[in-house]
Amino acid sequence: MQGAIARVCMVVAAAILNHPLLFPQENTTIPEQDEVLMARMREHEERLELEQARLEKELAQLEKELAQLDTKQEEISSEDGYSWYFWSTLSFIIFFTIEIYRVDPSDAEIRPVEDEDVFSESGSVTPRTMVLDKHVLSNFCDKCTYTSAHENWRVREFVEGFADDLLESLRSVCDREADMEVGDFVGIGSMFESWKVCKPLTCDLMVPFSPPDPYSFQFHLWCSPSSDIPPDMQGCGKIKVTRFGENEEGCLCGSANLGEDMLCLLHSRDDTPKVDLSPDELLCSRNTRFLAKDQVMKWFQISVTKAWGRISHKYDFEVTFRNLDAAGALKIRFRSGKVIVMNIVPVVQLEDTDAYFVSHFPSDCDSSPDPYWPLSFAVYERNLLKHFAKRLPQNSCHLHCLQIVTFLHRKQTGLTGKTALTNYHLKTALLHLLLSKRPSAWGIESMEHRLRDVLSFLQRSLQEKRLHHVLVGNSKVPEVVQVPEIIRKSEPINLFRSLVLQRELHAATVRHFHEMLRNAPVLIQEYTPHLSNGGLHHSFDDSL
Repeated sequence: MQGAIARVCMVVAAAILNHPLLFPQENTTIPEQDEVLMARMREHEERLELEQARLEKELAQLEKELAQLDTKQEEISSEDGYSWYFWSTLSFIIFFTIEIYRVDPSDAEIRPVEDEDVFSESGSVTPRTMVLDKHVLSNFCDKCTYTSAHENWRVREFVEGFADDLLESLRSVCDREADMEVGDFVGIGSMFESWKVCKPLTCDLMVPFSPPDPYSFQFHLWCSPSSDIPPDMQGCGKIKVTRFGENEEGCLCGSANLGEDMLCLLHSRDDTPKVDLSPDELLCSRNTRFLAKDQVMKWFQISVTKAWGRISHKYDFEVTFRNLDAAGALKIRFRSGKVIVMNIVPVVQLEDTDAYFVSHFPSDCDSSPDPYWPLSFAVYERNLLKHFAKRLPQNSCHLHCLQIVTFLHRKQTGLTGKTALTNYHLKTALLHLLLSKRPSAWGIESMEHRLRDVLSFLQRSLQEKRLHHVLVGNSKVPEVVQVPEIIRKSEPINLFRSLVLQRELHAATVRHFHEMLRNAPVLIQEYTPHLSNGGLHHSFDDSL
């Protein structure tokens, strides 16, 4: 009798383990085209139904045998009861264990792509498999940023004073009635965002300019409802030079005959220029009224050269142009051999916002053609980093992560050459993560994890060929940053659009990123020993 009960209990356990109700979740991820798999599942279900029918038949027979037992066999019945409880308990334990450790069958067929899975089929190193030592990373960041922070502050102070003097001299050499009017500079980039560590120290300055009276700029953005800017020029705009009174938005005194006895309260008759300026004099493209970047850079370079000639006697260093295609790309070399690089970029301010149309970006090799001007949101990005700095933990690791990634990218670029990946893409990835992760996750003790997150984000963006601009069309940006509404509500811009159009460029960029990940532990380990002595910090910077 015990054997019969044990055999029945084993059948019950087998039915429990194989019954489809054990897996109540519907397999929604199996492809519809996998007919073979579906057929096997149907056959398996039919076998289970047959097994269940046989089990019910045996249970009915068992009940019939139990009913015929003599009531005098109390001892045997007691033993059978204990045996039944034992097998019931064992069946429950087995069921509970399977319930805990069960795996959805669909996981064996289709597994969602994780960060570490990207490119894993080629056997490449991924951010999750990189060997990074926490102590080495900490020592690397401490040594390469501790002394540089003070030095960067001194360099910014010198650059700001020199730029003020140079621009004041530039204003003095310009014709107030015919030349563009130059405003005060705006500091942007890594030096003014406190994450620059590489040498030579480079300061990026934007210098806004405006046309002489009575001319003004009229802007045509890519995201305007009536825009005629082509899709490959997203993020750009056109700047039209108009004369005050030429359009309906201007004063009527420029187009209406007010008579000899009528005066305009805004303008006197002496306000009209004696000589109208030609489009060339207004730095426009040939036969158009749209501002030309080539003309602007030529004018600015000549003006800067004249301005430096007037004040050069006051300074004991040499100033040269690094790149004739970039108007204000200056190199300052002191007698001691120390070098400071300045990028003074002429820009046009978008109305009363902190967005600027730039003639060129210092890191760009290829600039957009005239008359399209790229729009820079560098000031808003700097303000966004300041906003995060107030909310993140003290001594947060976000800037350290950016410094490490830019260091690795710079070293890899020296080995394999330039690709589509730039420092701006690295900063954009960091800003996206800052917007998506809680502030407490950026403590200095989490630097290794956040560094892997930044690299994983970049890896996924390269695989998808999509990296959206962090400010354009992003509702996650806090309102306190005050991004213009037309920019905040426009369609997102893909900074990796060139990778979609150029397969070879994408392949080269992916190889560059793979090699950077592969070499990262070696590079960090290689340069960290040079930092064991604070006196060797200068040689470390020179090697970057």
